Amino acid sequence: MYYVVVAAYVLICLVLSLVILLQQGRGGDIASAFGGSSSQAAFGARSGATLLTKATSIAAVLFMLFALTLSVLGQRGGSRSVVTGTAAPPPATTKPAPVVPPPATPAPTAPAK
Repeated sequence: MYYVVVAAYVLICLVLSLVILLQQGRGGDIASAFGGSSSQAAFGARSGATLLTKATSIAAVLFMLFALTLSVLGQRGGSRSVVTGTAAPPPATTKPAPVVPPPATPAPTAPAK
């Protein structure tokens, strides 16, 4: 369930970012100074603003609710580790084998003349 909530949360984050970027700025941009402000709206001058405003509000509320849900699931241990519930291996009772150095090779002797 935790991973389903995370996937939905990521989707809501993407939708919220997209809806925010689609909104028209409220300030006096250069197009409105020359009378071209209505040509920039994709849904018309008035209806697009209300649709995007409602979509932003809904996405923001869902963003907050899913963030709270993920916080609660994380506190309860909603995402468990793969090794949770497995027994630890028993401690080793045998001693490790001693390290034996390699046999020493005799030094080469000088040939007799």
